[in-house]
Amino acid sequence: MDLGEELLKTIQIIINRKLKKYRADRTYRTVIKEITPKGYVVLDETGSERTVPCYVPNVELRAGQSVYVKEPLGKLNELHICNVIENTSNSGDPARRSRRR
Repeated sequence: MDLGEELLKTIQIIINRKLKKYRADRTYRTVIKEITPKGYVVLDETGSERTVPCYVPNVELRAGQSVYVKEPLGKLNELHICNVIENTSNSGDPARRSRRR
């Protein structure tokens, strides 16, 4: 084995060790499945249901609404709703429907 291959293997080992310890905030989009007295039931990135609090002040959420959740430093037990995705479709607006005709 030559020196170049040995160096690449060593670098890869160092990177893999660092990545195992790497923790960062993760924010992703999900949907509120249900509202319970304990909080909002959402799906995490793995598809598991989690009951989480909402940290957005003065907002009224409903089942089926899209939200962003934050997983601070990879800690699933601290998962929370951090932003609400506004519904931008105006399909229910009668004036908009009449303009499409």
